[in-house]
Amino acid sequence: MTATATTARRVNWTAITLTAAGVMGAILAGLLLAAPRKDGAINWFAPLIPNGWMAWTLPVALFFWVIASLLVTMTLLAIRFPETPRVGILRIETTRGDRLFISLLGSAFIHLIWLYFAGTPLWGATALCLVYAAAVFRWV
Repeated sequence: MTATATTARRVNWTAITLTAAGVMGAILAGLLLAAPRKDGAINWFAPLIPNGWMAWTLPVALFFWVIASLLVTMTLLAIRFPETPRVGILRIETTRGDRLFISLLGSAFIHLIWLYFAGTPLWGATALCLVYAAAVFRWV
């Protein structure tokens, strides 16, 4: 194989990663710019689309942006660093995507249980979910 053929097959992962980060950053900036304002400050719970069919508030939009960012990140990781499934404490084979799904599902239940027993605010539940996700990615 010649040097040009080897160079042609080389992928510039830095450019791909920066492009993905730029696109997600632009979407985040668009969300923040589209957020309704009241007295110069962001009105967190006003609808992003007035008289819309769904209550798209800024926290809801940010939630889905985080999920999309996680999916983009996991996709890039899966392409760049392919992995073989591993067996953890659950004794089932899991990949990064499986562990992300288990983390998100468990986090939903943690938040629901927190809401039932402690109510709002949910910062404590979110901190607990980050610890739970770290444990899932480490040992499951």
